Amino acid sequence: MEEDSCATQLIDANGQFNVEGLENFIKKVKLAECGLSYAVVSIMGPQSSGKSTLLNHLFHTNFTEMDAYKGRSQTTKGIWIAKCVGLDPCTIALDLEGTDGSERGEDDTAFEKQSALFALAISDIVLINMWCHDIGREHAANKPLLKTVFQVMMRLFSPRKTTLLFVIRDKTKTPLKLLEPVLRDDIQKIWDTVPKPHAHKNTPLSEFFNVEITALSSYEEKEEKFKEEVFQLRQRFFHSISPGGLAGDRCGVVPASGFSFSAQQIWKVIKENKDLDLPAHKIMVATVRCEEIANEKLSHLTSDEGWLSLEEAVQAGPVSGFGKKLSSILEKYFSEYDKEAAYFDQGVRNAKRQQLESKALDSRKSQSSMRFGRFGVVWLANLFGKLMDSTEFVHPAYVTMLGHLRAKALVSFKTRLEQSLSKGEGFAASVRSCTRSCMLEFDEGCADSNNHYALRTSSFLTFPSLLLDVAIRHSNWDASKVRDKLRRDIGGHASSVRHAKLSEMIAVYEKQLALALMEPLEFLLEAGREDTWPSIRKLLKRVTEVAVSEFSTTIAGFELDQATVDMMVQTLRDHARNLVEKKAREEAGKVLIRMKDRFSTVFNHDNDSMPRVWTWREDIRTITKDARSAALKLLSVMAAIRWDEKPDKIENLLFSSLMDGAVSIPSSQDRSIGSPADFLASSNWEEVSHKDTLITPVQCKSLWRQFIAETEYTVTQAILAQEAHRKSNNWLPPLWAILAIIVLGFNEFMLLLRNPLYLAVFFVVFLLSRALWAQMDIVGEFQQGTQLAGLLSISSRFVPTITNLLRRLAEEAQGHPIPEASRPASSAASQSFRNQTPQRNPVSSSIPELAVSSSVSSTESVVEYSSPNLTQRRNTNIQEAGISS
Repeated sequence: MEEDSCATQLIDANGQFNVEGLENFIKKVKLAECGLSYAVVSIMGPQSSGKSTLLNHLFHTNFTEMDAYKGRSQTTKGIWIAKCVGLDPCTIALDLEGTDGSERGEDDTAFEKQSALFALAISDIVLINMWCHDIGREHAANKPLLKTVFQVMMRLFSPRKTTLLFVIRDKTKTPLKLLEPVLRDDIQKIWDTVPKPHAHKNTPLSEFFNVEITALSSYEEKEEKFKEEVFQLRQRFFHSISPGGLAGDRCGVVPASGFSFSAQQIWKVIKENKDLDLPAHKIMVATVRCEEIANEKLSHLTSDEGWLSLEEAVQAGPVSGFGKKLSSILEKYFSEYDKEAAYFDQGVRNAKRQQLESKALDSRKSQSSMRFGRFGVVWLANLFGKLMDSTEFVHPAYVTMLGHLRAKALVSFKTRLEQSLSKGEGFAASVRSCTRSCMLEFDEGCADSNNHYALRTSSFLTFPSLLLDVAIRHSNWDASKVRDKLRRDIGGHASSVRHAKLSEMIAVYEKQLALALMEPLEFLLEAGREDTWPSIRKLLKRVTEVAVSEFSTTIAGFELDQATVDMMVQTLRDHARNLVEKKAREEAGKVLIRMKDRFSTVFNHDNDSMPRVWTWREDIRTITKDARSAALKLLSVMAAIRWDEKPDKIENLLFSSLMDGAVSIPSSQDRSIGSPADFLASSNWEEVSHKDTLITPVQCKSLWRQFIAETEYTVTQAILAQEAHRKSNNWLPPLWAILAIIVLGFNEFMLLLRNPLYLAVFFVVFLLSRALWAQMDIVGEFQQGTQLAGLLSISSRFVPTITNLLRRLAEEAQGHPIPEASRPASSAASQSFRNQTPQRNPVSSSIPELAVSSSVSSTESVVEYSSPNLTQRRNTNIQEAGISS
């Protein structure tokens, strides 16, 4: 591989061009035979950043690599050239000496600029090797070098389109899509700041350079992944000069046979250009010596006891007079620098003084100026060893003090706001007043001590000053970011307090609405009258308007925009409507119980609210219809929510379908529904939206069936009670029978009148019959059982009763009455017989136990009642009596 690559030093470390070596290289690789079919690739980047290693893996060259076990030092000196093995077309690689090397020093940057300009002028593709951690830095990312090279290149050579391929080494977890915009933005800024010839003043970067960015894993930590990614990158160099390839437009490419002469002339022009010359000896001495003095003062600052104690105190808490104390310490070392560097070049002296102040005051700037190598080796490590520690303390201490000041101001704002609100002041006014006071406190703490009096006199407020004095002389630190954060924190706390207060107020008024609506709503919905929903709408409007008026007055102090106020008011109104809807749905779930209660009230009480006695005068049919109408009225009221006065046909539909339509209870023989009620088989009412429907038509029909079934027993019992009352009060024969007896028995009656003896006999028989009637309790026998049971009981007691009656008459005639306790056992026997006979209550004594059937009919409709528990029927006149009543 070494023979194929033919690595040769093209330019040595002193800038001498190796003409003979280049000619031998061209002959060995047969470059002259390629014509225009060749490409030149070069690489630049910081020293010891792995440039040679990357080229060897990427192009199979044999450039000398650094041996990490021998220490980190410069490996590639000058510029080396080699042929890329196995690539088509023929590709030549240039390995440049690393930039930012300690061997040449900080100010010896002429060769860096010359070699970089040479690479850009001669190459089609320039690899810029950089570490991922250097992105965003100034020197480590080669920004000043590229700026100078761009400027000189456009003046020395005819620009041609070159591809700049940025290779990010040791990529971290940060995605490439986040790193790429930063690099592109940096390159664009460099291009924008470069002075350009008039012809190219407005020419964009894309006209001269193609910027490509890729990233590779760590070679030392992830070698296999690194090789895999390098292999993928190598594929891009195949056919690189083809249209759309990685190389540029190659408008200025020279034939391969003239490559040697072209390279020599380009290097000659670069060497003769004065813009890239080394600085003068005086400047070099001043630079080195002033840098040493500045580093020495920074080192002393690091170990200063006053600074260390001040830094420790700041970490523990706010320090009064911090700015004044720190300014005094810094001024001491700045003065010493000015005294020792007074005799050196003024420009260099002032520049290093600014660097000294920057390093001492601003850790961010000092970090960017401290340029690191691959493994953290710092230039002039023996002088800078303690410097990095100091740069980590001064600025962070200032930031920490600002944090203390911000925290104290925020706590002060919270306390003042709470006190102001507890006094009943308006929220918005309190926030403005407390914010103004706390921001003035913060500004006073950040300002120089000379400005404290001006801030106090301009505030027109009396408040205890923080007296922290954070401001530091010689610094231009800007506390605006911390101030903005304080304002955001104050705004965030005010917003959270406002949200909490408003939420609390809304909860209070929602509770007030609930208390004002629940009980009246329950009463109105339970009543179920025609004016129920108009009354609910009036109640809702009155209660809501009162709550909204009080709420609007209460939140006036918050100074909310009208849109927010309207939204909150609408929230209250919606809550009130939700309460009504919730209560209505709750009551709709109990509608069957309400209907049965309404039916029971109307059915069992008269117009004077007195309990009904079911005599023969009561019209059960009419009373039942009225009670069911009242229950159905309640069902129609609870069927839907009426938010407006728009009329609906729910009541008419229910009455026509359920009352007038004669919907009957399905029996085991017939489960069909009458055709007049079929249009209730729907899930919506025509005039009512689905969300306002409480009970659908289908549910109404089901509820009505259940209602009829559960109230049938009440109606049946009333009919039975009325029939029993009629029988218990109707022992005389009918009037026609009495008239028939009088007419047919007139002759017998006249016979009795003509013969008094017959009348006396009849009188005696009447007395005996009356005594037997009372003694045998015939009425009671017939009332407590059926007629057959009464007849059997009377027949069994008839003879003993006559015997007993005659014995008593005989004994009374002799003057020896029988004691009550010694009555014959016939009475006990009859009582025993009576006990063996099934006993019944007075209402059902004359009604069969398991046979009850009633029907109530009217001229308009017929309502049928049937009970599945009654399985037998008597052939009595009870049903006829129920209908005739």
